[in-house]
Amino acid sequence: MTLYLVGTPIGNLEDMTFRAVRILKEVDLIACEDTRVTGKLTHHYGIDTPLKSYHEHNKDKMTEQLVEKLQEGLSIALVSDAGLPLISDPGYELVNAVRKAGLQVETVPGPNAALTALMTSGLSSYSFLFSGFLPRKDNEKTSKLSSLMKEPHSIILYESPYRVKDTLQTIQKIDENRIVSLGRELTKRFEQVVTAPVTELLSQLEEHIPLKGEFVIVIDGQYEMMEEERWWATLSINAHVEHYIKDDYSSKEAIKQVALDRNMKKREIYDSYHINNKGPSA
Repeated sequence: MTLYLVGTPIGNLEDMTFRAVRILKEVDLIACEDTRVTGKLTHHYGIDTPLKSYHEHNKDKMTEQLVEKLQEGLSIALVSDAGLPLISDPGYELVNAVRKAGLQVETVPGPNAALTALMTSGLSSYSFLFSGFLPRKDNEKTSKLSSLMKEPHSIILYESPYRVKDTLQTIQKIDENRIVSLGRELTKRFEQVVTAPVTELLSQLEEHIPLKGEFVIVIDGQYEMMEEERWWATLSINAHVEHYIKDDYSSKEAIKQVALDRNMKKREIYDSYHINNKGPSA
């Protein structure tokens, strides 16, 4: 039968989709991180499907059992405590095993804290990198953040209320002027999203930003490149595109690469090249 990967609300129960409710009612079993948490959701929607724990500590044993149940003809839904399963939560191993067994996997989309925070942050959403939770050891966290903060993309992280201050202080040590967005209690009654230089965010913690609830941190990308990395800086967009075409790129590939180089939309490069200054076809 089918393994359904079902998205559930990250805070506001009204964010449950009609399809998700239907699937959870129709399947034979719901595999979830914490039966108490998922039990509140199923009770709210009148879902009486049996619940079975599937979490980090039993996933190896349970993966085998769930695959066997699917092979017997049962249908199963996998959910996390909140949001999309597999995203910083167990489930990858199960999906991999189900696919290897030749069984069907179907995703039922739903809320996601990382993208919700990015959308609300006001930071660039054209390209982003989701890195989940950071290492807990200070030296490993600093090393990871130093690497991530060199990327020309918005960086999305999850953090607990107990470590968010330390993480912001580490970001400050790396770049005290970096713009950071801090989101907490997303979709809930006391939702709060603050975007400011990291130093300013630290000054607002506790008094204006309570250290309660799960946090999502969005870090502005490092868009300024070293001069040697900006070899194209003196080129017009047309010349930049044609540079790649001379290297055997198609015009479509060249436009995509120029958009990446310049951190611009492909449509903007396309319009400049094909409409304002029509170039040769690939």
